[in-house]
Amino acid sequence: MSLTSTDIQRLAQLSRLRFDAPTSERLQQQLNDFFAVVEQMRSVDTRGVVPMAHPIDAMPNLGEHVASAAHGMHLRLREDLASEPNQRDINQRSAPAVERGLFLVPKVIE
Repeated sequence: MSLTSTDIQRLAQLSRLRFDAPTSERLQQQLNDFFAVVEQMRSVDTRGVVPMAHPIDAMPNLGEHVASAAHGMHLRLREDLASEPNQRDINQRSAPAVERGLFLVPKVIE
């Protein structure tokens, strides 16, 4: 599948967007590159590959190195550690209302 400049204009119209000519050409190239990757993936023979809703579905338990006995898959999970310092107080300074560390917002639904 390859998009033309007319297709890009139609997509822009449907999206209620306006693009100048250089942006439209760049968008056309980027979309065509994307569709080329999709076509490449569609050409891969996936017969015999069991579909999964999520890779973790195949895992019997969650450990540091998780393996599925059924598929021989390995999933390496990193430890869930904070990588940034807690800056809640600094981040909430500009908030109009805060209570017990939570942002307070006006009620919008009765």
